[in-house]
Amino acid sequence: MKNLELLTKKEHLVNSSNVERKKHLQKIKILQNIYFQGPQTNTDICENFNISSPTSIRLLNQLIEEDWIKKDGRGKSVGGRKPELYALREQKFYIVGVQLERFKIKMAIFDNLNNKLKEYEKIPFKIEEEKSIVDHLFETTSNLIKELGIDAEYLLGIGISMPGLVSSREGKNFTYFLDEEQTESLDQALKRRFNKPVFILNDAKSACLAEFNFGLASDKKNVLVISMDWGIGLGIIIEGKVHQGSTGFSGEFGHIPLIDDGLLCHCGKRGCLETVASGLALSRMAKEGIKAGESSILNRLSENEIERIQPQTIIDAANKGDQFAINILSEVGINLGKGIAILIQLFNPELIILEGKFAEAQQFITTPIQQSINTYCMAQLREKTTISLSTLGNDSVLLGAVATVMENIFENQIKTANSV
Repeated sequence: MKNLELLTKKEHLVNSSNVERKKHLQKIKILQNIYFQGPQTNTDICENFNISSPTSIRLLNQLIEEDWIKKDGRGKSVGGRKPELYALREQKFYIVGVQLERFKIKMAIFDNLNNKLKEYEKIPFKIEEEKSIVDHLFETTSNLIKELGIDAEYLLGIGISMPGLVSSREGKNFTYFLDEEQTESLDQALKRRFNKPVFILNDAKSACLAEFNFGLASDKKNVLVISMDWGIGLGIIIEGKVHQGSTGFSGEFGHIPLIDDGLLCHCGKRGCLETVASGLALSRMAKEGIKAGESSILNRLSENEIERIQPQTIIDAANKGDQFAINILSEVGINLGKGIAILIQLFNPELIILEGKFAEAQQFITTPIQQSINTYCMAQLREKTTISLSTLGNDSVLLGAVATVMENIFENQIKTANSV
């Protein structure tokens, strides 16, 4: 029988002694470190938490006895015998990651080693028509759990990423799912329905969290993560910390006005970057070009398919050598590069990670972006910035949703132990 008390219970700390609370706090921090950083040696633990080797060994042995961790081979030697590695035990708990998109929902169950156990990839969904998402998510998630055959008792929490102006602190999405009659916040309603910890966050920030914890940004200090999908999002890492802003809304990169007297953006302003450098812009340009008689393999699509054309369809055409698709991707990339040039001069990052559907266009999007940066950015800054495509693949946003669950679970336990 798995025992999740260490991560889920708080009441037992109230009547515990200072020594017991300190020990609890140290064990939580060790688990947190192993979860996010992977298997650790005793020396790693000592250095990370400034504790003695006997204290570290004692805590590690207790976590082994409590069935949380195990010895997992040996690490690299710096001279002499190779040190033992300590890792989390398999299938200790589970987390559901949910990714809401404009026209579909993607969700998956992960174990505590971040192995994806089961996934629903394309659940039909229209975000602009959905007022209440709570029952829909609960029923779909329940089916996923039943199909996998796990005990819901060991579901630690649910992380939900979504587009829009999302305040994780208030638990609200100020763009979608607005109901004037609803007296509780979105995450309160979800927590009540699931009877589990639920955390919501913006999809670009979710991708940033994934890169920060599991991707290319894990060993960097100053990084920008640009999500390129239907919209354009930005995650910001400054001095080794994910930056949220005073109200949690930092990174609304796509809504910077870039074009004078430009097209009307769905945010209500004209000429936003998203109107010329996003999946929405790419689809609009494709439809306009096809209707104007441009030569393209996209002309084989039916009228209905053209009206509903997805960015992925255009990217696939470009990867097959379709010149029209390549040209409009290039135009989007040049506009996006202008915006990125501004970001480089504002933040002076060491690394910019491009992630999302557009990353699959590879050189057809990265080359025009780089050309635009070369044109519009100061040489002294751009030469110090590396631009890379994400290595996390299609699961980056889901992994970020999982990461936010675990960050909050650990931090809540640490906060409780410190405040009792």
